[in-house]
Amino acid sequence: MKTAAFARRLSLSLLLLSAAGATQAATPAVLMHTVIVDNPAQHPTFTVRVVGKGQPMLLIPGLTCPGAVWDEAVAHYQKQYQCHIITLAGFGGSAPAATLADPLLPAVRDQLLAYIKTQKLNKPVVMGHSLGGFMALALSTAQPDAIGPLVILDSLPYLAAVQNPTATVETVKPMAEQTRQQMKKGQMPMAARRPMVAGMVTDTARQTQVARWGVASDAPTVAQAMYDMYTMDLRNDISRIKQPVLVLGAWAAYAQYGSTKESTRAVFTQQYAKLPQARIELSEAGRHFLMYDDTAWFLAQSDAFLKQPAVAKK
Repeated sequence: MKTAAFARRLSLSLLLLSAAGATQAATPAVLMHTVIVDNPAQHPTFTVRVVGKGQPMLLIPGLTCPGAVWDEAVAHYQKQYQCHIITLAGFGGSAPAATLADPLLPAVRDQLLAYIKTQKLNKPVVMGHSLGGFMALALSTAQPDAIGPLVILDSLPYLAAVQNPTATVETVKPMAEQTRQQMKKGQMPMAARRPMVAGMVTDTARQTQVARWGVASDAPTVAQAMYDMYTMDLRNDISRIKQPVLVLGAWAAYAQYGSTKESTRAVFTQQYAKLPQARIELSEAGRHFLMYDDTAWFLAQSDAFLKQPAVAKK
């Protein structure tokens, strides 16, 4: 079982996003914007765009990506969900926070929970990709009663354990700090970034887009986010999650490194062992950006999950 090869590839995907700017994707359909009363000063770690009407849904993007990464999903869901599209401050060309929180991700988590309460969002569906999937898990472990069903795209409860299953927060801290200091120095040139992103997205236009988002991202913010992901272990905490959870993983991109669908599933199963009610499905074609590479499959899986009576009533 070539688990190590898969681990290297998944970890590299996340790291490349940190090194990978700021042209946003064209919106694929006319979006129905909803006006809400919000106070952005209450959540300096992120901004929100609200589209559509219906049951609330939070969409959280991955490292360096703005909320525009969800445009296709929003176009699909806006007629039945009120989509609250999150962009972390400093990602994808958005302005960084005046003061960078350290740690950052717990501050994002707490401000998102406060936003949910302030906006009176009743058990919103939370959809997250990569870092956004990790944040969805963090929200639900912190306040299980406040969150609805989770849809997680290619994300795991503890990044460091992908490379080393015996890793702990304490053993990883020196490497995480070294990575943080190196990343804070700035971004790689676009010419070096784009070929790396090709391992995460198949479409060449999307590759350029994702790379540009990375270029436009604030280096200290990205460095702090990566440090937090390496030093936050949710593998035990997820046992507190009460909601139904759909985990969508990618393995096609890892096959060239010797990974099989079975070895890839083993990594996800191990990481989600304390969340036995989680349903894990693996894409046959999609790379890390499943919403781009395997859009129809992603939406079909998500639709079927959200329409289940046991899920819809949550």
